[in-house]
Amino acid sequence: MENFSDLIKRRRSMRKFTGEELTQDEVVALLRAALMSPSSKRSNCWQFVVVDEKHTLELLSKCKASGADFLKDAPLAIVVLADPLASDVWIEDASVASLMIQLQAEDLGLGSCWIQVRERYTAAGMPAGEYVQGVLDIPLQLQVLSIIAIGHKGMERKPFDESKLLWEKVHLNKYKGE
Repeated sequence: MENFSDLIKRRRSMRKFTGEELTQDEVVALLRAALMSPSSKRSNCWQFVVVDEKHTLELLSKCKASGADFLKDAPLAIVVLADPLASDVWIEDASVASLMIQLQAEDLGLGSCWIQVRERYTAAGMPAGEYVQGVLDIPLQLQVLSIIAIGHKGMERKPFDESKLLWEKVHLNKYKGE
């Protein structure tokens, strides 16, 4: 990418991936971005589980009733979790880390998609976070926020169309909405 503006225009959710595996350097770059993400009071309450085993990816693809099935075809997933006892703003910190992973993926020319886990449920009604904890043997004190699916892009997506920006959502000095 030439600059940040280009990066954020080109970053689009990618749910189709090629079969090509990621290199070790790509995975390290993604994790470096995650570990450099800001956190409140530098609590670093987040943690990350990197998953590249096909069987485990397939199990994780069932963490929600809908919206996660494509994960089984991704070569890599990074599960973003955090410790609520380490920070009262763990959701925000883990969200920032999730986005940092996605921006780094785009900068590397990779595709990614955020799979929301917190406050979601499996098809059987089990909390998605509990399901993911069980699959990955995550301790109960840690909460799962998201899973970021990552891989080489399996399709082309046009950059974000700036003519569709919702400028009416921006207010100057005070809220003037309806």
